[in-house]
Amino acid sequence: MALELRHLRYLIAVAEHGSFTRAAEELRISQPTLSQQVKQLERTVGVQLLDRTGRAVRLTDAGATYVHYARGALRDLAAAERAVLDLADLSRGHLRLALTPTFTAYLVGPLVAGLHTAHPGITLEIREMPQDRIEAGLLADEHELGLAFEGLHLPGIAATPLFTETLGLVTAADADPGPLPVRDLATRRLALLSGDFATREHVDAYLAAHGVRPHIAVEANSVHALTEIVRRTTLATVLPDAVTHDHPYLRPVPLDPALPSRTVTLLRRESAYESAAARAFTELTARLVRTRGYRPPPRGHARREAAGSGVDHLPGHSFQAR
Repeated sequence: MALELRHLRYLIAVAEHGSFTRAAEELRISQPTLSQQVKQLERTVGVQLLDRTGRAVRLTDAGATYVHYARGALRDLAAAERAVLDLADLSRGHLRLALTPTFTAYLVGPLVAGLHTAHPGITLEIREMPQDRIEAGLLADEHELGLAFEGLHLPGIAATPLFTETLGLVTAADADPGPLPVRDLATRRLALLSGDFATREHVDAYLAAHGVRPHIAVEANSVHALTEIVRRTTLATVLPDAVTHDHPYLRPVPLDPALPSRTVTLLRRESAYESAAARAFTELTARLVRTRGYRPPPRGHARREAAGSGVDHLPGHSFQAR
């Protein structure tokens, strides 16, 4: 029997669900048909790929090895199809971008506007997720580019530093412009990102290092919610200074000493095919960073690949008053 792509997809579905029934439901085929197709694949490769003796269907050792390469083959085939359809003149194209949520407050809008103006034929898919999921998704070819922070990255991830992100107190535009000693935050009522954001961890570490226990009146897992709250109340928040770039009703207030800065990076999978749309987006990002006057990354920063990752997370929009 000749091997067909559906056999690979069927085997992967069974492996992921641990069940022929649930895999068949996802694939929209009958369970007997699915079972027959997987048996055909096992006969073709000449080895048992699934252990059907337990309550859940599991991969054998040979099956786990086969699925590893099957996933890679499907990923490479999808990349090949995109490469064939990719047009160098950028009259059409598609780009899949993943980013940590704080960038939606100041970076995504200008980037999308610039891309749409320069290349209206390119469609863009944007997803917010934690940085560890961004990197795993890049390796699995679920997206092509990621916007996140410098740190320890998963093997196979290439990181290009873009700019230095500075953070500070953010208040309504009619508030005192500062600078503000960090100890004074102990007497200010704050609205902060919730603890599932890496930015909040960054802020908490800074406050703890200076012995400050803030009065947190509001916690939110939406940057937009925070900016609206600060705009309409006397509460202050701590966010990247760049958030105020497009929000004239907000004012950045420098803290003394300043919060540690972070390096924003553009992530991609090493050796992955780079589409014309991805190249155009990369060039646009570099131009926008220069135009907006964002601080360049520290000297000596280059593409890095290592193990580990940071996290910035947005499970859903909600906020809790305290």
